[in-house]
Amino acid sequence: MCLGVPGQILDVVESPLRMGRVAFGSTVKEVSLACVPEAGPGAWVVVHAGLALDQLDEAEARLMLESLNELAASWGEEGL
Repeated sequence: MCLGVPGQILDVVESPLRMGRVAFGSTVKEVSLACVPEAGPGAWVVVHAGLALDQLDEAEARLMLESLNELAASWGEEGL
């Protein structure tokens, strides 16, 4: 199963492989932005395996995050 997680772009580095720092709550990761050339700082993107696959608006991102949090809560202490 694959899971894309929404994150917010903090900054972009224009290079042959467009990269950026993306925040997932308090965690910040370096992510390839090559597939979302229109996305800039402040934009929300769906990230899977270090690659931003799509851009989404903030309302969509918040809804996805709420759903993921509900799913995590349903696992309880056992987790996966």
